[in-house]
Amino acid sequence: MSIFPRISLRLEVENYLKEGYMNKEVVSAFGKQEAERKFETLLNHLSHPPSFTTVRVNTHLASVQHVKNLLLDELQKQTHSQIFACFPLMEYTVLATQSTILLVFFCCVESSSACSSDVLVHTQQPISGKNNSFWCSADLSCFNGLSVPILQHPDLQDVLLIPVIGPRKNVKKQHCEAIVGAHCGNAVLRGAHVYVPGIVSASKFMKAGDVVSVYSDIKGKCKKGAKEFDGTKVFLGNGISELSRKEIFSGPPALKGIGIRMIEPLYLSPSFDNVLPSYLFLQNLPSAVVAHVLGPQPGEKILDLCAAPGGKTTHIAILMHDEGEVIALDKISNKVKKIKQNALLLGLNSIRAFCFDGTKALKLDTVEDTKGEPPFLPESFDRILLDAPCSGMGQRPNMACSWTLKEVTSYQPLQRSLFTVAVKLLKPGGVLVYSTCTVTLAENEEQVAWALTTFPFLQLQPQEPHIGGEGMMGAGLSFEQLKQLQRFDPSVVPLQDTNIDSVREARVEDIVWMANKDCIGFFIAKFLKCKSIQENDS
Repeated sequence: MSIFPRISLRLEVENYLKEGYMNKEVVSAFGKQEAERKFETLLNHLSHPPSFTTVRVNTHLASVQHVKNLLLDELQKQTHSQIFACFPLMEYTVLATQSTILLVFFCCVESSSACSSDVLVHTQQPISGKNNSFWCSADLSCFNGLSVPILQHPDLQDVLLIPVIGPRKNVKKQHCEAIVGAHCGNAVLRGAHVYVPGIVSASKFMKAGDVVSVYSDIKGKCKKGAKEFDGTKVFLGNGISELSRKEIFSGPPALKGIGIRMIEPLYLSPSFDNVLPSYLFLQNLPSAVVAHVLGPQPGEKILDLCAAPGGKTTHIAILMHDEGEVIALDKISNKVKKIKQNALLLGLNSIRAFCFDGTKALKLDTVEDTKGEPPFLPESFDRILLDAPCSGMGQRPNMACSWTLKEVTSYQPLQRSLFTVAVKLLKPGGVLVYSTCTVTLAENEEQVAWALTTFPFLQLQPQEPHIGGEGMMGAGLSFEQLKQLQRFDPSVVPLQDTNIDSVREARVEDIVWMANKDCIGFFIAKFLKCKSIQENDS
């Protein structure tokens, strides 16, 4: 069900995307009407969050089951504090099972009229002997109670899936409002609280402890510190202000903590702010597939050419049991610092991160070795990941993008420069994985077609696991080649209206299938370098 308007794009960008989705090959195979329907479905999906939150377990430090149990405990604590904020005078009991969180409420003295939270609630029969028994199962029109599973992905054993409940229909808008920036708003829809830097505007009478309706300024028109805003804004849910308006806008400029603690989001998803940071990494499902497709082995030398913030880098190191060498490059120093911090946090010693431009990572002078630092000698890596800079048109949720067509199309030449360097740095017999978080034909299938023509010694390889769809027609690739690609395209399924009943009644196989489909837009291609470039030149 669509509750937000479809993503707002410049007309030139929308037409460019539409041309890709309605190219001659697609229209010939499926018809113009179906191609148009799929494109409109895509635009609607991009403005809504995926149906699942996915977290990757750091199996270097602990087993999946152990971390799953720790996560259940953490979510139980979250529920305790969140419900207490809504119902401070209510007695309740929290129960945890191996794969679900269950909450039991009773002895309600006074419930808050401001909140109707259904946060991880499961109704039970009243316990005898308690006066004024009351079992909280708010949003009764939607739910009888809630049992939220944490599922281990059958094809990605180190990934846990948590269904997102929403959109919730009975969240009442409050008189007191806060406006947040678009990026902050997107994070709220994925389960985050509102941090002070993300707050753009607040009602003039807002005090600490007030229940506040949170809106996203999707077009970036609200002035910082405004007392009201009548422009385009999208309702995200309700929260409790941790600070007054004066403290937010007149306090120290370095104020960075939580400004509004979300208690009634439209989309209900656990917050992973500082939750088990050494054991869990919050990561979109397709991103967690990439390292598995690369297939790193202990003792290998592997390059992550565009590595920040380090999610895939650390995953590679974990899959090779932290044995070998993982080189991570990024040209922005703060991002490199983040990679090092993540490696330290996850207890990984095989990662070496450098602030270096990936397009210059090939050492042209082969006389002198660089002692393991960039630039590198040709054909010195067993496997290379190029998670390329891209237009990011697959990210969800994203309600508005102000990019020009020139900006969107600027990535293809950069991707080709990086790909050329990667091919030259890869050993014969080595594996190169190319990935993006965009849905454009030009940055995905067209790049594969270009690579196979430009480097005839490269061969497309089947991918394992293969949980996405096949590649999109339009770049001249054969049917067999398209089947070897993975395109995660959210337009293949209708927008989901996930409530307690649908989660409770669904089969595990159906839940996993939906998680594989209703995710961000993403693309993966896997290549094998069959022989040396020098051999090919000769």
